[in-house]
Amino acid sequence: MVTLALDVGGTKLAVGLVDDAGALRYRAELPTPRADAEAVWAVADTLLVDALAAAGGGVDAVGIASAGPIDVPAGTVSPINIVGWQRFPLVERVAERAGSAVRLGGDGLCMALGEQWLGAAVGARFLLGMVVSTGVGGGLVLDGAPCHGRTGNAGHVGHVVVEPGGAPCTCGGHGCVETVAAGPWLARWAREHGWQAPLEAGAKELAADARLGDPVALQAFGRAADALARMIASVGAVCDLDRVVIGGGVSRAGELLFDPLRTALHRYAGLSFLRGLQVVPARLGGDAGLIGAAALGRFG
Repeated sequence: MVTLALDVGGTKLAVGLVDDAGALRYRAELPTPRADAEAVWAVADTLLVDALAAAGGGVDAVGIASAGPIDVPAGTVSPINIVGWQRFPLVERVAERAGSAVRLGGDGLCMALGEQWLGAAVGARFLLGMVVSTGVGGGLVLDGAPCHGRTGNAGHVGHVVVEPGGAPCTCGGHGCVETVAAGPWLARWAREHGWQAPLEAGAKELAADARLGDPVALQAFGRAADALARMIASVGAVCDLDRVVIGGGVSRAGELLFDPLRTALHRYAGLSFLRGLQVVPARLGGDAGLIGAAALGRFG
C-alpha cells in the first residue's frame, strides 16, 4: 500500500510516498511562495504531479498535514503564514489530482501521529505534539486516537495566552505562546534587547550565539522555554497527558531549549498526576508531518 502525503507550511510545501512500514520511498519539497492562492497551488500541484508519477500514476490513500487554521468538514485551509490561502479548497483540489479520497489534519496533529507511529512517542496514548518553527502548532492524540475537534483545530496550542497584555499576535490575540517561542519572534525579541546580528539571522544563528554564551541569546531561549512550560502545564492538566513531543526548527536548539523548559515545567506542573509527564524532542525531524499525514490517510 502506497500513501501520498502532503505537508503544507509557511516556509515549504513537501510531498512524500509512504509505504506500509512508514518508510518514505519518495520525498520532494519546494519553498512556499509569497503569492496569491493559485500561485501557491501551482507549486503544490507540481509536487503532487511529480509524486504521482513516481508512484506509477496512482496511490491507495492520501493524507494532508496543513498549518492552521483548517476546516476539516469543509476541506479548506487558511494558514496564518500563507496569506494567499484563505478557506482554500485544498482537499477538493488534491482529490481531483490524486483520484483518491483525502484526509486532512493539522500539521501539529500529523506530527504527533508520525511520532506516535515511528518516533519519540511510540506507546504514548495521551500525547501533545508540537511544531515550534515559523509559528507554534500543536496536535492532540487522546486515548490513542487523533483528536480533531469540531473543525479540525483541536490542539492549536500556539495561541494559548501566556503573557496577558503581551505582544499582538497574527491571530488577533495578545501574548500567545507563539509571540514568545516561535523562531521569528525569538529573533525579534533578541534584537530589541541588544542582540547584534545581521537582519537575515534567525533562530538558528541565535542558538549558535547562545552556545557561545551570548547573554541576550540565552535569555531569549530561557524566555521561550518558560512560555512553553506554562502552556504545557495547562494543556497537560486539561488533557491528562503522558508525553509531549516537540519538533520544528526552534527545537533543534536542543538542550538550550529543553533544559530550561523541563526546569520551568517542574515549577508549573505541580499536580501529582503531572509528575510523570515527559517532554522529549521529536525524532523524525522534518519528515514527521509527512509520515503523520500518511498515518492519517491510512488509518484515519
